[in-house]
Amino acid sequence: MAMITGPLSGDAKDTVAEALQGALVDLIDLSLVAKQAHWNLIGPHFRPIHLQLDELTDLARTHMDTIAERAVALGINPDGRSATVARSTKLQQPESGWIEDGKVVATITDVLQGVSRRMHERVRATDEPDPVTQDLLIAVAQEIDKQHWMFQAQA
Repeated sequence: MAMITGPLSGDAKDTVAEALQGALVDLIDLSLVAKQAHWNLIGPHFRPIHLQLDELTDLARTHMDTIAERAVALGINPDGRSATVARSTKLQQPESGWIEDGKVVATITDVLQGVSRRMHERVRATDEPDPVTQDLLIAVAQEIDKQHWMFQAQA
């Protein structure tokens, strides 16, 4: 069986693997949380929030693929299985059933704040071991921070 190898080894590879796996789980679950809220949203601000949740889902899906492919390029196996995401997610989960638009905005704002904090921690952690991965994480953090601002402005 062929093996994928990359330029990192030892502690550097372990640090980057942890950062990429954490980012992958955050982004996969962010796409799921955003869709759950998207499907169950009700209230007078339904339309703009419904569309904004689609934008957030698309952003998360785009970046999760980039993050997973970076892991593979480094010889790291990304794990996006549902059991792994369910076991290791740190995202607040939306309530079940219909969710009022104000509650959706508050929940998504809190979720994005947590994702942003963890992305910034990963940016710092990857500074020395892999600036290329750090650059990808900076791009994710930038988009997450923008979405956080846009949801927070509606609260």
